[in-house]
Amino acid sequence: MSSKPKPPNLRKISALFDMRADFVHGFPYGSGHINDTYCVSFDQAGQRIRYVLQRINTHVFKDPHALMENISRVTHHSLGRLLAEENPEAYRRTLTCIPANDGKSFAFDPQGNAWRTYPLIERARSYDLIETNEQAFQVAKAFGNFQKLAADIGGERLHETIPDFHHTPKRLDALRAAIETDASNRASEVKDLIDFALSRSGDCARITDLIASGDIPERVTHNDTKLNNVLLDDVTAEGVCVVDLDTTMPGSSLYDFGDMIRSGTPTMLEDDTALSALDVRLDRFDAFARGYLGVTNSFLNATEIANLAFSGKLLTLECGIRFLTDYLQGDTYFKIKHPTHNLDRCRNQFAFVQAIERNLPEMEKIVKGYADTI
Repeated sequence: MSSKPKPPNLRKISALFDMRADFVHGFPYGSGHINDTYCVSFDQAGQRIRYVLQRINTHVFKDPHALMENISRVTHHSLGRLLAEENPEAYRRTLTCIPANDGKSFAFDPQGNAWRTYPLIERARSYDLIETNEQAFQVAKAFGNFQKLAADIGGERLHETIPDFHHTPKRLDALRAAIETDASNRASEVKDLIDFALSRSGDCARITDLIASGDIPERVTHNDTKLNNVLLDDVTAEGVCVVDLDTTMPGSSLYDFGDMIRSGTPTMLEDDTALSALDVRLDRFDAFARGYLGVTNSFLNATEIANLAFSGKLLTLECGIRFLTDYLQGDTYFKIKHPTHNLDRCRNQFAFVQAIERNLPEMEKIVKGYADTI
């Protein structure tokens, strides 16, 4: 019978960092599924201060040096921008890396685990599901501000922590390979879904082609723009700080906006299977567009803006392709709760692609309205 892994000694791990305070206690924190996260409290000259201490999952992020170089560069630059603007909450509006004792942005424990720590953003919290259009507005505004702060970062290109993360043509290539191999003998039963994906192959390369041609620029993007990656103020409900920066790397503004639309505007959850009523919440889309363009309209180019509504379709199609690929490969990547879980997710995403296609003219009208007036 296997025993539970021994919990980490948070006192000793915290001592790897330049805290300049006395450790009090720590406990598991948050609902993330990738990294192991703890809240640790310190006494600094009689004042209680809390930090987030995280063990980086090096099975997912195999190069912690590159990962933390990205994060430290982006957060340092963002903080500099906020301080130059004399923002009274500069240290609350971006994560800041606490240096390790050797000056690096992370540290290895004696067992070889990689750790990092940030000051805890107090009086703010994240939510797993969007409950109001105001929350959607604040989330979009926060991600827009994140892009704006990093827009002029300069220097060498950031590392790709997960190469080709949103390269939809390569996701389609992986699907074609899975169809050809048919490792689990499932291709014949999902011919309708395969045909759906392949019939939209022309859509898959739109953003990558626009980047390659120079019609839209590569930008520093978050690449995982879900509600629970924004902290909302406990009192004002304003979007305060964007968190979970592991996928921050070169990308397109369209990836960030599109994933907000994919995850935040369906009338049903991703796992729902009664899909006849699945549609786009246009009121929610309006809130996302208003919040995002209220910040980004000053630096996005005309081609980026013209493709914002389409980006929701593309990111949903990409996600459905990934679920279908994993199903054909025998469910080796995504965690599943039952044998057809990936199949159900794929059908849900493809149904939402169709919903976006029905609503695309109205969505484009909403984007244009804000682009012309904000």
